[in-house]
Amino acid sequence: MPRIKKEDILKIAKNDIIELLDNLPSKILKYSDLENILLINRKNWRVTTTTTVNEFISFLLDQTKLKEAKFNFPYRPELRYIWGEVSNYELIMSLRPDSYFTHYTAMYLHEITEQIPNTFYLNYEQSPKRKHKENLEQDRIDSAFKRPVRSSKNIAFYNNFKICLLNGMYTGKLGVVEILGLQREKIRVTNIERTLIDITVRPEYSGGVFEVLKAFQFAHDNVSINKLTAMFKKLDYTYPYHQAIGFYLEKAGVYNQSQVDLLCKFDFEFDFYLTHQMKETDYSKKWRLYYPKGL
Repeated sequence: MPRIKKEDILKIAKNDIIELLDNLPSKILKYSDLENILLINRKNWRVTTTTTVNEFISFLLDQTKLKEAKFNFPYRPELRYIWGEVSNYELIMSLRPDSYFTHYTAMYLHEITEQIPNTFYLNYEQSPKRKHKENLEQDRIDSAFKRPVRSSKNIAFYNNFKICLLNGMYTGKLGVVEILGLQREKIRVTNIERTLIDITVRPEYSGGVFEVLKAFQFAHDNVSINKLTAMFKKLDYTYPYHQAIGFYLEKAGVYNQSQVDLLCKFDFEFDFYLTHQMKETDYSKKWRLYYPKGL
């Protein structure tokens, strides 16, 4: 009696395999997930012990709605399998546990930009570290902001968009909220106050300083400046970014004086910069801040 081919056995079990995958809690799977599924169900499906995980996956890719998503990050490439349809947000969040969207992506999700960014910014926090706060000196600040800003090179392309993984400082996910996307999917993202702080600190991840200023204008009706200043204190930055936040609030022209004055309560010991490597600048005496000419 001729032996049944491996693929024919999988075809016989196909309906059972599909039923199982249809009922999984997540439609996004890792290689190890499919490996475990085969291991647990091999006997019930009468799949031969010589059928490898790769053969099982190849069959699913060819014969079912399973799709493969490759992310060629330079430090550690990632591979995901998608069962059916998922949103880009769900797929990207699966790349790192406890990650959340920030910067330009958060601006878009909170509708404080008119642009549709083609880059997704996903932050996963570093582990807690004992913070050694440096003693600031004016010449060190000047030198730092004359140099190019350091930015993440951990970037991959998928379909028509780019994904930038950020390994931000530990905050205990301060200001991170869960919202519903257009497909009713759950999306983790910084709230509007944390977003305004983040984009002030890293405008290069946010469309640049002109886009950041627009974001402060668009956020006016939904942001609490009291909440923002309290959150800023908790983040405990070494650099005096409060001078930049106060400048944006005043420059936006939509906040009342009492809101702007909340940022005046911080110390003003140093001259500061709105962004790195500015060519032509103006200077705000009130905020002790250099900013691009024409802003």
